[in-house]
Amino acid sequence: MTTRRSRGDGGLHWNEARKRWIATASLGHHPDGTRNTKRASGRTKTEAKTKLKELLASSDTPTAEHEDPADCTVEQAVTNWLDHGLADKDPATVKNYRTLSNTHIIPTLGDIELNDLTIDHIEAWLAAKAKKLSTRTLKAIHSCLNRSAQRALIRGKATRNVVTLCTVPPGQPGRPSKAFTRAQTAAILDATRNDRLHAYLVLSLLTGARTEELRALTWDNVDLEGNPQAEPPIPPHIAVRRSVRRTGDTKTHRSRRTLALPARCVTALTTHRTRQRREYKNAGLTWRDTGLVFTTTAGTPMDAANVRRAFRRALATIDGIDPAEWTPREGRPTFVSVLSDDGITTDKIAPLVGHSSTSTTERIYRKQIRPVVQTGAVVIDRIFTAKQDR
Repeated sequence: MTTRRSRGDGGLHWNEARKRWIATASLGHHPDGTRNTKRASGRTKTEAKTKLKELLASSDTPTAEHEDPADCTVEQAVTNWLDHGLADKDPATVKNYRTLSNTHIIPTLGDIELNDLTIDHIEAWLAAKAKKLSTRTLKAIHSCLNRSAQRALIRGKATRNVVTLCTVPPGQPGRPSKAFTRAQTAAILDATRNDRLHAYLVLSLLTGARTEELRALTWDNVDLEGNPQAEPPIPPHIAVRRSVRRTGDTKTHRSRRTLALPARCVTALTTHRTRQRREYKNAGLTWRDTGLVFTTTAGTPMDAANVRRAFRRALATIDGIDPAEWTPREGRPTFVSVLSDDGITTDKIAPLVGHSSTSTTERIYRKQIRPVVQTGAVVIDRIFTAKQDR
């Protein structure tokens, strides 16, 4: 009776169509994760067996793709993933992953060989991190480590991945977004009137546009006059069609929307356009014409850090507001909360901020639960008062 070959020794079989013995050897995996399989053939079984031994011997030759799995450390696996495993990701995403890995993974676990990494190692590491990091950040660093170990496993640089077996513990509560009150909003609009970021603040607070949408807004998508003679009349508006995301598209399909501009926005944008034209003349040949509404003094796009610094500088002039406690993205929940304060229901607010349903508007963006919903109490009083009077 023929004895089955051991795993890793390859295989031999007779191909009736070719009238030859076929030798098949599995030599690990390619960088893309697919199995690296080599074949050879011989007229006799002995000849094919000899060629099979040659194939298996070739896999023992040291190459960049066939390192000894026992030598691959966590740091090497994470670095390889960061350098070669994120080609399809946005540069900002890669930068974030690199910061998380270099801050939280490599300093603690980097010297441990992947095959020596245990569940106890990872659980102790996560438990220590959970004392300082938010749950969201914990999940992110666990994902970075897991994906690095999985890539190493597929490439034959590790024999196991225990990271995937570990559960992420709850971390510290993340900083919740906030909303300015109506009085604070009015103070910001008045106090920043002469600030270069004034128009940005006005649009953020009074239209609810995302910061990523405002940074990508172009003058081609701004209409400060509208068409009063149209039927129905077309008010001044902005068309939200782009964002600073890698694809250039908005966050979701529903985020593509056209927003009518309040009079205060029209005034702020008109003044801003005049200021930008003056900056263009002063910059001369150094001006970069991007067509963007909000730019640096040289015409280049504003990144998140530019906006954050200008935002905090503008707030520093207002009494009762600590700039360090606020971020530009909180103009959006402010817009939702101010409308809600005035009795506008979330089913009417959701389309303005590009939400497909009211649940996100309710749970995340509406910070002030007013006015009090009175419908039930009014109806109950009417019913039972009427019965009592009978």
